[in-house]
Amino acid sequence: MSEIRATAYDSKIEGNVIFTRFDAALNWVRKNSLWPMPMGLACCAIELMAAAASRFDIARFGAEVMRFSPRQCDVMIVAGTVTYKMALAVRRIYEQMPEPKWVIAMGACASTGGMYRSYAVLQGIDQLLPVDVYISGCPPRPEALLAGLMKLQEKISGERSFRNQKPELAEKLEEAFG
Repeated sequence: MSEIRATAYDSKIEGNVIFTRFDAALNWVRKNSLWPMPMGLACCAIELMAAAASRFDIARFGAEVMRFSPRQCDVMIVAGTVTYKMALAVRRIYEQMPEPKWVIAMGACASTGGMYRSYAVLQGIDQLLPVDVYISGCPPRPEALLAGLMKLQEKISGERSFRNQKPELAEKLEEAFG
């Protein structure tokens, strides 16, 4: 026979219950587990590699899992000079990344073309991709990349992710539950 007990307050689980919005919980997970796709195209790539080393430790921000497969990444870090010859490959890799995805333009060359005002250099990756965070410098220090990563985390934490990704489902839920 099974014993039936009345439900009562259990003081052992007092601090273990959290009430939050679905968007807030989803964004918390996303911002603390960013998987970068490193597009190291020039000298900024050395600083990108240094940010992953033990001295700067990008793992503190949950971004240590650098993948070289675009289907496993959610943030592209474009580090260095983007030539027109390379631009189509960068765009193709970006399109292969799953949603949601973000872009960091690291360095003066990725942001504005840098000192290269020539026919062969793209004058800013924002002409090709939607950039979320710009990091200045030539080349920027690893600390600047970590600061840019924190800016991206702030942006992600404020997104209405579920509403933006599935607007038709969000409207149905809103109609059903008020």
